[in-house]
Amino acid sequence: MDHVAAPTTAPEIETLTDRREALEDIGQNCSTNPTMGDIINHRFSRRSFMAGSLAVAAISTTVSPLAILTADDARANGNLSSFDFTEIEAGVDETHHVAEGYDADILLRWGDKLFADSPDFDPLNQTAAAQEKLFGYNNDYVGFIPLDGNPDHGLLVVNHEYTNAEIMFPKFASVVKEMKDGKEEEKVKLGEYTKDLVDIEMAAHGGTIVEIRKVDGKWQPVLDGKYNRRITVKTEMQLSGPVAGHERVKTPSDPTGKQVFGTINNCAGGVTAWGTYVMAEENFNGYFGGEIAEDHPEFKQLKRLGAPGGTYEWSKFYDRFDVSKEPAEANRFGWIVEVDVMDPTSIPKKRTALGRFKHEGAESVVNKDGRVVFYCGDDERFDYVYKFVTKGTFNPNDRAANMDILDEGTLYVAKFDADGTIEWMPLIHGEGPLTEANGFGSQADVLINTRLASDALGATKMDRPEDIQPNAMTGKVYVMLTNNTKRKADQVDNANPRAENAFGHIVEITETDGDFASTKSKWDVLLKCGDPSVAEVGASFSTATTKNGWFGMPDNCAIDADGRLWVATDGNNEKDTGRTDGIWAVDTEGEARGTSKLFFRVPVGAEMCGPSFNPTSDTFFVAVQHPGDAGLATFETPATRWPDFKDDMPVRPAVVAITKQGGGKIG
Repeated sequence: MDHVAAPTTAPEIETLTDRREALEDIGQNCSTNPTMGDIINHRFSRRSFMAGSLAVAAISTTVSPLAILTADDARANGNLSSFDFTEIEAGVDETHHVAEGYDADILLRWGDKLFADSPDFDPLNQTAAAQEKLFGYNNDYVGFIPLDGNPDHGLLVVNHEYTNAEIMFPKFASVVKEMKDGKEEEKVKLGEYTKDLVDIEMAAHGGTIVEIRKVDGKWQPVLDGKYNRRITVKTEMQLSGPVAGHERVKTPSDPTGKQVFGTINNCAGGVTAWGTYVMAEENFNGYFGGEIAEDHPEFKQLKRLGAPGGTYEWSKFYDRFDVSKEPAEANRFGWIVEVDVMDPTSIPKKRTALGRFKHEGAESVVNKDGRVVFYCGDDERFDYVYKFVTKGTFNPNDRAANMDILDEGTLYVAKFDADGTIEWMPLIHGEGPLTEANGFGSQADVLINTRLASDALGATKMDRPEDIQPNAMTGKVYVMLTNNTKRKADQVDNANPRAENAFGHIVEITETDGDFASTKSKWDVLLKCGDPSVAEVGASFSTATTKNGWFGMPDNCAIDADGRLWVATDGNNEKDTGRTDGIWAVDTEGEARGTSKLFFRVPVGAEMCGPSFNPTSDTFFVAVQHPGDAGLATFETPATRWPDFKDDMPVRPAVVAITKQGGGKIG
């Protein structure tokens, strides 16, 4: 997730988050493929709930009856929700909140020790060597892999998506005053990057694998755990699958085209049925600088990916991140990375068969025929939904037999039709337009140029597809579509008011006969998000949803042991929604379908990431990312000092372990 919210009129600033937002807000898809808004418009033309388009700046105070609905009202109305926790109040303040009867304990925060010989965290004297032995920055995906089948003892795997230099490094950013349009405005200005600072950033990226166990009802890391490991931008990795060894991934430092160092911008991810950790490389384009000529053979596909983005300054110190010097290096990022957590010396593998784009995550399910199906969203406005079906089948009795199952299979992209069906179109070289005459000389070309190949197939443009979760119990799949404020009014008509879609929606896919490998599926809209009390928004939460239960900008999600859906958000804030991001429990079945309840919320400036359950769903691991990143925040003056609330400690991203007081399942 790239922390892109609805447009704001806050003072202009030049923080890393703003630079990333500006880059990812463009939308690189110039194809004529239909948008998801077009498809929804055709399908739901008889369900029109507003004439005209939504102008975010003009949202009024038009009130529906839902605006005054309380939790007691919802219960009195016969709410048959499958969730029985007491909902918390939505709002914005400096700390986190969880439902009554639950504990939310800080498990790991940026700078915490991971090994017996880890140094103490010293935020005023950071080094790359120290950071390599400490918990990384901006925790995103969180997964749990039990050890010996024990739900109270296992490996926590965590992605570290990116760094916020302005609130991470002392004396690096400052608040300055500038004149703009005749008015004096304050802004945050970043300092000058050095190689030492960049090396710390590189060490704070990647992932963490750490043994944890529950002791006296509370989770804690095991610092001498034999599986503990940090993965960074400098970790040796292998390219595997159809792209490995291809000319387009060979570089001066790697003439084999099979060895690559590091992984970047790891957003959501997954855990496989055979107990490996899957990391998704998302907005890798921002790490590359330099310029590439329009007549260069890589120009078109790099432009389609928004590269070079120049969000970071790494190219000033490392030639491999400068496309003018090593253009093939960018082709070695944007993949799904698989890590064998049971061997801390193993070399992670970039599984190229799953395609190259801005992977939000890679959640999987074992199909009834034994094949494994992965779902992936390409997190950018107007981009696509994918699934990958392995050629081989999962062997539950032989872990080693599954270790390279991701190198062979078929990658599909989705075409959503107005009749409520989905056609999963295979991205296979030589089929349809994916031929040498159209620039696809091999399967490697198709996979390196996944976006261009999907454009050629006519895939449906979506409103920022993020996390996609299959529900093995129901045969359904949930697609989080965060928002798309770039969809223009002339792309919709009176039956489709979601132009400038600031709040996003959730699509529910029903796989045919529970066959996740099916090439034909059905789809429906589970929720149109936003404030139901504002008629112009057209949100579709059930009438049993309280004023605290609605949300905008769905991002990540999780399915618990009972098959229930939990949604994490990215982009709610005091100005646009009057609430922080958080975790909402969403009913998907029966009379309560479309009912949502607020379970946990983050401190000011933060994004809600994770989330993940242990196998028995009596622990809920959630990640609080970039807390304090609001307004004119710097290292010295963050919007909050969560979670330590100490003057000598900066604001710190952290993983939180939620448990029920007295034990029992969450929810």
